[in-house]
Amino acid sequence: MTPSLFRSDDPAAVKAAVDSLRAGGVALLPTDTVYGLAASPVHDAAIDRIYQLKNRPRDRNLPIMVAASFDLGSIGVQVSEPAVRLLASPLVPGALTLALGIDLARTPDWLAGRDEIAIRIPNSAFMLAVLEQTGPLMVTSANAHGQPTAHQVADIVQGLHGDPDIVVDGGYLADVPSTLINCHATPPVIEREGVIPSREVLAFLA
Repeated sequence: MTPSLFRSDDPAAVKAAVDSLRAGGVALLPTDTVYGLAASPVHDAAIDRIYQLKNRPRDRNLPIMVAASFDLGSIGVQVSEPAVRLLASPLVPGALTLALGIDLARTPDWLAGRDEIAIRIPNSAFMLAVLEQTGPLMVTSANAHGQPTAHQVADIVQGLHGDPDIVVDGGYLADVPSTLINCHATPPVIEREGVIPSREVLAFLA
């Protein structure tokens, strides 16, 4: 089935994306870094489809996007002191992903079996508008596993193993992902350097 297509500046795009995600759909959405595949974590079948679309190994957990740091408490995230400093820094919202521990006694069922999650608050008005209505979403780069993320939606869709339910076109986007820092480790460790240079991240922890 051909996915529904919207432009990110279309006033109807946010509602269409939210409605699709709430119904268990998979959405191809523009973020502040690369295009991402998004699904609501409460819909197991939607999460399965993301893995299928990317041909991603099931042992590679999907990162989570939230609208604001106060959303982390609802999913049992343990916010370490370094993470508190980064979340309060000018780097957030933005292209910074934090790996954090979780409290198994407070986590929702969809995080069962995990002791660590990667979270990000994007600096994208469109994504924040969606997240404010959906709550936390699983969002991963929209590329086949092991391949770079294309700059435009037509090329992205062609490279996936199937079609998402909805596509929101935000125009030409970069192919550089967010910078990932593991704040569950002591001391924190940069695990992937992306948009934000590691020296800028580490400066807030000095």
